[in-house]
Amino acid sequence: MILIKFGGSIITNKEKPLSPRKKSIDNLSKSLKKIKEPIIIVHGGGSYGHYWSVKYDMHTKEKKYNPRGVAIVKNSMIELNKMILDSLLYFKLNPYCLPPTDFMSGIKPITKKIKEIEKIAKSGLIPVTYGDALWYGQKKTFILSGDKIMTHLAKILKPRLCIFALNEDGLYSDLKSKKLIYELQGELPSISENKMDVTGGMTRKVEEASKISKMGINVFFVNGNKPDRIVKAVKNRKFEGTLFRSK
Repeated sequence: MILIKFGGSIITNKEKPLSPRKKSIDNLSKSLKKIKEPIIIVHGGGSYGHYWSVKYDMHTKEKKYNPRGVAIVKNSMIELNKMILDSLLYFKLNPYCLPPTDFMSGIKPITKKIKEIEKIAKSGLIPVTYGDALWYGQKKTFILSGDKIMTHLAKILKPRLCIFALNEDGLYSDLKSKKLIYELQGELPSISENKMDVTGGMTRKVEEASKISKMGINVFFVNGNKPDRIVKAVKNRKFEGTLFRSK
């Protein structure tokens, strides 16, 4: 089973509020046709969820946020999710929408519910979930990032491989020369950050990928603008990207 994260910067234009990248979404959907094993998809919020969570000052810490902001973030994520579902359907795949409320209780994943996701994936459907604003209790909410969901799912389901589709070729040891880090094991590189990304951007991705690799699962960072690289990662072929080698 393969766990794939569609980064918000691939499926939307993060610099422009509420702007989907429909061609990129379609190219990703098309490439998944070539994968002949169960898939689970997680996607980020990009210029939908992130835009509104920045506007309403909402973060991953559970607090009493503005209920209006919570409502708008949730609505925008449903809108973005629908575009991904529509694209997968158009390319004759069978997406199965799974809001994170289906398998989370506050900040804790529900093991029994997550194990059901594996059964869904093995039935010929493709579970699709996403980062979202979630109810915590005591009038508090929090932002659950898609990257965090990847770790929750990986820990319980132990997929064969985790793939993060990014807007870059992978991790760079030097941003100016774009010198790619082909493989990591244990050591964490320092990352420069995009200030707008409330769920932690590349730093969060590196942290979660590192946690997943320590569970004994290989994690690939690949360029989602070149979705054939996702297929190559799954089929163990050579490609440009960064591998977090499992411990």
